[in-house]
Amino acid sequence: METKPTKYSRILIATDDSDCSKKALQHGYGLAKLMEASVALIHVIEPAAPTNYGADPLMGQQPIVVPEATQIQEENSRAMLDEISKDFHDVKEVFVFNRIGSPKQEILTVASEWGADLIIMGTHGRTGFDHFISGSVSESVVRRASCPVLVVPGKC
Repeated sequence: METKPTKYSRILIATDDSDCSKKALQHGYGLAKLMEASVALIHVIEPAAPTNYGADPLMGQQPIVVPEATQIQEENSRAMLDEISKDFHDVKEVFVFNRIGSPKQEILTVASEWGADLIIMGTHGRTGFDHFISGSVSESVVRRASCPVLVVPGKC
């Protein structure tokens, strides 16, 4: 059976600034150049967990979230994505998405809303207890994505 190679035109690349995601960025850049595709970079910040510091349930005080911490995370995320997007200066188009929420859900949402026809992401390759505790963002995305997902192992 002879088939035509698939040409991707909108590639979403997830990054978290880890070595694994840096390898995914390299693969994404190469494919985007080869296929003359548009690229969207996404970084997802998980919301800061409330802290019980200073909270007293007997006095009706609730745990608090420090808004400055989230604001600093957002600023750092934007700066990181801006820096990464400079490396993609010679691809067709570059879009940047900075989101707060569940990484797996936000990646899937942006992929759907932006119309990605390929998602590229790294994986830490955790197994056993580490995988059970942390789950796998890449595994969840692969299972639920409506387009192909290229998962780049951190050890490649």
